Amino acid sequence: MKKIVIIPAYNEQNNIINVIRDIQTNAPGFDYVIINDGSTDDTICLCIENGLNVVNLPVNLGIGACVQTGYIYALENGYDVAVQFDGDGQHEAKYLDKMYAAMIKTGSDMVIGSRYLDKNGFQSTALRRIGIRMLSKLIKLLHKQEIKDVTSGLRMVNKKLMAVFGEYYPYDYPEPETIAFCMRKNFKLAEVPVTMRPRTEGSSSIDRIQSIYYMLKVSFSIIIDYFKRL
Repeated sequence: MKKIVIIPAYNEQNNIINVIRDIQTNAPGFDYVIINDGSTDDTICLCIENGLNVVNLPVNLGIGACVQTGYIYALENGYDVAVQFDGDGQHEAKYLDKMYAAMIKTGSDMVIGSRYLDKNGFQSTALRRIGIRMLSKLIKLLHKQEIKDVTSGLRMVNKKLMAVFGEYYPYDYPEPETIAFCMRKNFKLAEVPVTMRPRTEGSSSIDRIQSIYYMLKVSFSIIIDYFKRL
C-alpha cells in the first residue's frame, strides 16, 4: 500500500521543516507532498532550498482547493492511502501508523484523529470547543452517527474516497462538511484518539468574528447537504 501525507501550507516558514522531519522520523512508511497555497512568506523558498517535495499554487486558493490539489496529486501518482496533515506543527506523525492500522482493522474509508476521545493534549479554545460540540451534535442529529472531533484536520482516507474528493471538496471549511457528505454517501468513518500540540508559530486563519460566520456557514451547508438525500 502506497501511503502519502498531504500537507497544506500557507505562510508556514517557521514550521514546515520541523513538520517534514517529524514525518520522516516517526512515519517513515509514508511519503509526503507539501501544497504551498500561495504563501507570501518564505515557505516556498525553504521547500526548494531543502529539496522538499512541493506543489506550488501561484495564488492562495484556500484550504479546500489546497487539500483537493493534494488528493489529485495522490491519485495521479498511484497512492492507496492519503492523510491530511496540518503544516503548522499541531499534528504528530507518530499517530499515522495507528490510524492506518485502525483503517485496515475497521474497513473504514476515513479515519479521523480525534482530540476529544481521550481528551489529552491541546484541546483548542473554549469558544471553539463549544462550536465543535454544536457541529458534532448537528451531524449526529441528522445522520445518527457521532464524530467527536468534526473539525480535526488530521484525516486518513482510502483510494475510493480520494477519488471522490478529487472531484468534489468543499471550499471554505471542509472538515465538518465532508464528514456529513461522507455519511450521506454511506462511507464508513472511524475516530482514533490522538494528542495535538498548540501552534507555536503563526496564527490561525479563523478569529473570533470569523468563528461566528464559520458556525453559521458550516451549519447551513451540513443541513443543505442532508436534504440532497431526499
